[in-house]
Amino acid sequence: MMPTTPGDSPAPASRPSSGRPGGATRRGSLLRDRVGTVWLAAAVIVALTHQWVPGATWLMIHLVLLGALTHSAMVWSEHFATTLLRVADTPERRAAQNRRLALLAAGALAVFVGVPSTWWWLTVAGATAVAVAVIWHGVQLGVELRRALPNRFRITIHYYLAAAACLPVGAVFGAALAWGLPDEWHGRLLIAHTMTNLLGWIGLTVTGTLVTLWPTMLRTRMDDRAERLAREALPMLLIGVALLAAGGLVGLRWVALLGLVDYLLALLWWGRALLRPLKAKPPREFASASVLAALGWAVVALAWVGWVLATASSWPEVTNAFPRVAGVFAVGFAAQLLTGALSYLMPSVMGGGPSVVRAGQEWFDKGATLRLGVINGGLLLWALPTPSWVKVTTSVVVLAALAAFIPLMLRGVRASVAARRALLAKAESAKAESAKAESADAAPRRREVTPHRASIWSGGQLVAALTALVLAVTVGVGVDPAAAGLPASLTGQQASAGVAATGQTTRVEVRAIGMSFEPSSVDVPAGNRLVVVLTNADSTTAHDLAIGSTKTPRLAPGETVELDAGVMSSSIQGWCTVPGHRQMGMVFDVNVTGAPTGAAAAAPTASGASNAADHSAHGAPAGPAASLSRTIDPALPPLTNEKVRKVTLKVTEVPLEVAPGVWQKRWTFGGAGVGPTLHGRVGDVFEVTLVNDGTIGHSIDFHAGALAPDQPMRTIASGESLVYRFTANRAGIWMYHCSTAPMSSHIAAGMHGAVVIEPPNLPRVDRSYVLVQSEVYLGAATGQADAAEVNAEKVVAETPDRVVFNGIANQYDQQPFAAKVGERVRFWVLDAGPSRASSFHIVGGQFDTVYLEGAYRLRNGRGAFGESGGGSQALGLQPAQGGFVELTFPEAGHYPVVSHIMVDAERGAHGVVRVTR
Repeated sequence: MMPTTPGDSPAPASRPSSGRPGGATRRGSLLRDRVGTVWLAAAVIVALTHQWVPGATWLMIHLVLLGALTHSAMVWSEHFATTLLRVADTPERRAAQNRRLALLAAGALAVFVGVPSTWWWLTVAGATAVAVAVIWHGVQLGVELRRALPNRFRITIHYYLAAAACLPVGAVFGAALAWGLPDEWHGRLLIAHTMTNLLGWIGLTVTGTLVTLWPTMLRTRMDDRAERLAREALPMLLIGVALLAAGGLVGLRWVALLGLVDYLLALLWWGRALLRPLKAKPPREFASASVLAALGWAVVALAWVGWVLATASSWPEVTNAFPRVAGVFAVGFAAQLLTGALSYLMPSVMGGGPSVVRAGQEWFDKGATLRLGVINGGLLLWALPTPSWVKVTTSVVVLAALAAFIPLMLRGVRASVAARRALLAKAESAKAESAKAESADAAPRRREVTPHRASIWSGGQLVAALTALVLAVTVGVGVDPAAAGLPASLTGQQASAGVAATGQTTRVEVRAIGMSFEPSSVDVPAGNRLVVVLTNADSTTAHDLAIGSTKTPRLAPGETVELDAGVMSSSIQGWCTVPGHRQMGMVFDVNVTGAPTGAAAAAPTASGASNAADHSAHGAPAGPAASLSRTIDPALPPLTNEKVRKVTLKVTEVPLEVAPGVWQKRWTFGGAGVGPTLHGRVGDVFEVTLVNDGTIGHSIDFHAGALAPDQPMRTIASGESLVYRFTANRAGIWMYHCSTAPMSSHIAAGMHGAVVIEPPNLPRVDRSYVLVQSEVYLGAATGQADAAEVNAEKVVAETPDRVVFNGIANQYDQQPFAAKVGERVRFWVLDAGPSRASSFHIVGGQFDTVYLEGAYRLRNGRGAFGESGGGSQALGLQPAQGGFVELTFPEAGHYPVVSHIMVDAERGAHGVVRVTR
């Protein structure tokens, strides 16, 4: 490294002939060059396939933080330490570094597999391997520091040593999290784990590196105070990390908050050294601009963590708020920091002269304004309380902008290699003329210099970035315009019905809270225009207001909108159109005063209009030739060996076929007609992450667990999530369902499923099926394109249009259950209701085993008192009850499966067992 004078920025790295950190050969550098890219590519793949990947959110975040960023932190901190300490590069040292990186990669892979699969032993093994690799890394840096001669910027190595000491502690906390602890301890350890690793291991590595790297990236002089400020900040940064971890462990959020404030103040103290170079030369390349954006998001994320700690009422509430904060850390800070730093370091360290470096950097700077605009603008939209579909579409464009780094990096490396080869060829050809050049005593030898680089900032690319974001928002709004705040009409007017408009406006402010409007009525002089300013004051649930032909969008908690109901001529009743809310009393009366005699005294009310439409499709049968586009596999999922069972349930509102040719907009856990069946043993812990991607508030209640409902069963607003943990202490088939009021409508809309907890020593059978009976209440429209939501008035009146198994009428007539003669078949049956009982029966079959609500009523033909030779013809269930029956089929044929409440069988609670030899 070239010597530096005070105020200069030291070179970030030597430029060895190999073109890689430490002069590694191409073969020996694969672990250093490729592993980080592999983790980034894996994160992109998981993001694209997240619906089918267990624990996808956790995995994406950790592929970036534990995978790519931790790998890069080890590689480049050792590279900078070697450069600053002037450590000689040897094959032995390179081989030792490769072994550390291999151990780190193996440990990270074990964690990535162990946590989603709940193999705690594998998670612990992986966390141990990661910790050992980083400790080994720290020991090596400590040895090199002790042997090195005194020089400037030894403080950077102190930062690396402190960072290496933090990660093993954070790894212990992370392994404990994977054990499946109660909610209280999960939240406490989550703070200790994330803050120790993010602010300790990653944060200290970054701050130590940027002391010298930041002014070098800006190609300007270093602040003379940089070394002193870094030395003064390090103790305070460590104290902040320690307080954050201690606050989590002892369960005192104010202690953790104090640690966070201390860390932020120390970061601001250290950060003063970055301002002078920034003022002298603002970012003109993608690398420095991306790193600057990353630092900004780091401050935002830390402030967000502070807000969560300050406002949360419990540690489980901290846990529920953390996924979005972690997303900001992973994308806003980690991904942008990594891509920015590599965009500068890779061409620079590969070396070969200014022209070679420039050839590579030109690729890293391609589309810089476009990428930065999309990433940071999209992340801002995602972090704000935007509708769920807008979050989805903006996430797609942000992902595309981030993923573009990988091909650009590969092209940049290739360009550098090609430029190096061209330069070598030019040097060879110049040898033939060297004698002539030396004999010429006229001009001195020219030195190749890096010309002034043009700025990356482009107005055209900025417009393209904004266009991409606007398009993403437009698509998201188009998918669900009501959630986005675009009603069909905000300017429709009531017919005057002979009442002259007065030209005056009655304006009223109304709050929607709970299941009521405050105030619940307004007096309007005839002929006045009515404007309602509606605010959703409910903390969890979306609401709207319809008056006549005008309607607001569904408002998220805290949102406000104006509804222009037009000129009023007669009294009318408005209501909240969210299914079930009107039935709970959420109505708004408009009382028109001073209407002239003869004026229409009773314009069609909301109730009347609704009833007329609701009954138009009552009991509409499907055509006899209609067939279903999809059916649900009724087989009981296999029982696996893990003790902590993790599952993510995403609430969606999607049109689904509920009978052949009949569609309804269903509210679902996971996008199917019935929620996924969870299968476990007595003593298993279930960790369920509920993600509300719907437009209104939803919740979940697991009958399989016994715990206070206050926190885990609370209603969460659109875009929020919660973690629900329970231990299955008793056997049976248990219902889970949305418990948001009115429960009847939420359950009837599809928000229900089964948890099967096997009794101890349950005998094996040849086949096991699960049937969840429920009711369907159709609205006015039943086509695929215009499917209506659940009809809450029918729910209240208990007049279902269909009664179904697993969410779809008659699906097991089209796709029968399979069995063979002599096989023992078990049917687990749950009545999800919400209102009707079930009498499960198989025509032509007799049950020799009946298990109802936690106890055998009949077992292999023996009754409760040991009497033998008995049988059963039906399993009777009330709503929320369940059990199983077993039988064998004596001969081949088709055995109808029905609810023997025959009107319900005729409504769709019907199927067939096809028995073959």
